[in-house]
Amino acid sequence: MTPAVRALEAAGADFHLTEYAHDPRSTAFGEDAATALALPPEAVFKTLLARLDDDRLVVALVPVSARLDLKALARTAGARKATLADPALAERTTGYVVGGISPLGQKKRLPTFLDVSATALATLHVSGGRRGLEIGLAPDVLIAQTKARLAALSRR
Repeated sequence: MTPAVRALEAAGADFHLTEYAHDPRSTAFGEDAATALALPPEAVFKTLLARLDDDRLVVALVPVSARLDLKALARTAGARKATLADPALAERTTGYVVGGISPLGQKKRLPTFLDVSATALATLHVSGGRRGLEIGLAPDVLIAQTKARLAALSRR
């Protein structure tokens, strides 16, 4: 199993796994997961890595139905500017491939920020550490496992 799943199991966390057939030609990973699993896009969160102006890397989680507000992320993280990290850097840093980057079980623990919309959900879904694998868990479990800070990070 993936490092994300192993981390949750080791913590004794409550979660469930759902698999779906990922189309290797698609790059709309989160949207594909929501569609394949018949989940509302607001309940499926994409894991994005961003580089702050002081070269720190951070993780941001926003619903697949929204865009990451990089200015809000920078403010929340105490920086002036944030940009999306290069995909190759994201893969090296997390140990996962793009489209399968999980906020859990990453090679290097990074400061993590979760969009506040997650608190309205009983269950949210994040990548399980590979394309075609989703983890469903309560927002408080995700927050506890990633030490995430809540913030308004999404733009519609």
